[in-house]
Amino acid sequence: MTVRAFVGLGSNLNDPVWQLGRGFRALAALPETRLVAESPLYRNDAVGPVPQAAFINGVAELETALNPYALLDALQETEVVLGRKRDGPRWGPRIIDLDLLIYADRRIRDERLTLPHPEIPRRRFVLVPLSDIAPRLVIPGHGSVGTLLSKAPPHRMQRISPDGSSLKAG
Repeated sequence: MTVRAFVGLGSNLNDPVWQLGRGFRALAALPETRLVAESPLYRNDAVGPVPQAAFINGVAELETALNPYALLDALQETEVVLGRKRDGPRWGPRIIDLDLLIYADRRIRDERLTLPHPEIPRRRFVLVPLSDIAPRLVIPGHGSVGTLLSKAPPHRMQRISPDGSSLKAG
């Protein structure tokens, strides 16, 4: 049996657009998992106390037979394989970040995992790409993506093309 899961991807080091491409390909190669959809990519200001370069962010939709902890382990292993080092400051620059956002309708809160990801309602850079690939998605305990997006704090974002160039609003 498979479930629907969503993963947030982010990078602001070493050609972030290329890093997210590697991230999507790595998600497609996870065992017992199928990559269903890739969102468009967005350039946005970094969030948190550490001054740093803008991020490129996107979201992937997966169908997976992995349980949430096995999927979390696979995501963290993938980050290491793709070059992530966890030796810098929290919320600092990173080569790749793979966050398990949603796993079916599961709600989990323990020392290893919180689902859905607790920051989703405040992160426009997650909600916008989520709405691109799953506009009718309801986030357990929070409501619909559309409703959350309408209430999310403003955050400067710009949709970009696969080559990393900015797309003009049209």
